[in-house]
Amino acid sequence: MKLLMWALVVAASATGANAAEVVPAAQSPSEFAHAVLKDAKGTDVGHVRVRETPNGAIVIARFSGIPPGTHAFHIHEKGKCEPPFDSAGGHLNPAAKKHGFAAPAGWHAGDMPNIEIGTDKTLEVTFFVAGLSKAALLDGDGSAFVVHGGPDDNTTDPSGNAGPRIACGVVEAGAMTGPG
Repeated sequence: MKLLMWALVVAASATGANAAEVVPAAQSPSEFAHAVLKDAKGTDVGHVRVRETPNGAIVIARFSGIPPGTHAFHIHEKGKCEPPFDSAGGHLNPAAKKHGFAAPAGWHAGDMPNIEIGTDKTLEVTFFVAGLSKAALLDGDGSAFVVHGGPDDNTTDPSGNAGPRIACGVVEAGAMTGPG
């Protein structure tokens, strides 16, 4: 079922479908968290919605105003976004795994695929993050979504050698209201 769910979410991302539309009605995910991404100047550059599933979470992110190119997109361990966003701490890693999808023993809960921002500076992506839980995102010190200036190399531990943090959004409980 995990593999099927991942395939459906990737298909939704590629076709622009809403992730809820590809999850069977009996397993329709409910949104439990969101974040508004801001750059170092405080400008809104995107938002993230998180929906719970039985085996992890669906992360739906929309970016607008991120510089074109390949960027690492991670979940960080602290819900604090003070420029230059080091306040967000390291990657969310409750299981104490190594970094990167190439790690033989698995990867951090905060590792997600790189994003590719086009020349129009916009992108919408949908990821399934296996094992990601509401408890991990909304623990005592919270968590944050972070966009880096460069790509994640998926091997360098603990952070992927992804460059400076260029946008950050504190994860908040509940569904996002308003546009998006």
